[in-house]
Amino acid sequence: MDLKELRVQIDEIDRQMVDLFDRRMRIAAGVAQYKKENGIPILDEGRERAKLGAVAAMANEDMADYTRMLYNYLMDMSRAYQDKLMHPEAADCPLWSTIARAIDETPKCFPGRASAAGRARVACQGTWGAYSQHAADKLFSKPQIDFVPTFDDVFTAVEEGRCDYGIVPAENNTAGSVRRVYDLMTEKQFRIVRAVRVKIDHSLLVNPGTRREDIAEIVSHEQALAQCADYLRRSFPNAKITARANTALSAEYAAKSGRHDIAAIASPDCAQLYGLDCLSENIQISDNNRTRFFCISKSLEIYPGADRTSLMLRLPHEPGSLYRMLARFNAHGINLLKLESRPIPSTDFSVLFCFELETSVYADEFAALIRELSDLGDDMRYLGSYSEVQ
Repeated sequence: MDLKELRVQIDEIDRQMVDLFDRRMRIAAGVAQYKKENGIPILDEGRERAKLGAVAAMANEDMADYTRMLYNYLMDMSRAYQDKLMHPEAADCPLWSTIARAIDETPKCFPGRASAAGRARVACQGTWGAYSQHAADKLFSKPQIDFVPTFDDVFTAVEEGRCDYGIVPAENNTAGSVRRVYDLMTEKQFRIVRAVRVKIDHSLLVNPGTRREDIAEIVSHEQALAQCADYLRRSFPNAKITARANTALSAEYAAKSGRHDIAAIASPDCAQLYGLDCLSENIQISDNNRTRFFCISKSLEIYPGADRTSLMLRLPHEPGSLYRMLARFNAHGINLLKLESRPIPSTDFSVLFCFELETSVYADEFAALIRELSDLGDDMRYLGSYSEVQ
């Protein structure tokens, strides 16, 4: 048979499969009604295990695994459909009620809260000239910025109410996620209320009169050093590379030291701020070097236009657990923008999965997904729904 004839046969089989799928889901609706009337939970793990084994045994040997995968997905969709029928309103889900209340109560213009002086009080790690300051200036109109030494201090300032908001770098498009920030995201209580992308242009800054051949040590934040690794290998193969807490703090340190054997990697603004000379500009690996910053708050605020959601989930150590979770997103047609695993401190190699979803908070499928995920227990953390400023 030629390709056209084969496709005709596949089309005919697909028509039959769609009809059978519809019939199967209609019967699942009857199962849902029975379970609701008799107080039976949706998931019957023993029944599902037996069913997977049975359908795999029915299949030809070379199709057994594929059949098991197909029915795994079918049963995920069946559970989702039964849950929707048994709980037609998302209002019975405490988390969704919290989200819906935040949508109603959050002011319609960002930012919603400000200090007594009439400006948002924002915590940033570093000092003047830090990229977190650029992110704050991009998000807020003349914010009152409190600079703190570490990322931990940013979260603490927000948790304790000393600042309305905090700005922390989440990830860079060349160097990846900022590990310490993601660790803090697993430990601290906070909500993401907005994200912003900042273009990163790194410069090599030195004290006036410093020559290239004088430089024996280069200081900056570890992410900046990673973003400039190629330049450093080519131009300063023998220099000592020292990671410090922040790019702007590194520039300030170099300026205060007065040394001519040290250079700092920081933004061009830091040259003027700290009286330094710029030996080289745009030394990062890519001209399209951008860092995403999260704006965090102590309370849940969901502003109009929120189309991204961040979640953290701990999944059981068993085959297919991540697949089944991803199937839920797929069943609702929700795009997954980010998936990353982070180790959970003080556990025996347990990991927390960080998800970033692309979906409007006003979409019905978002409410349905939140309800389903909430049923998984205490292993889910909802970090917030927000929009991203480019």
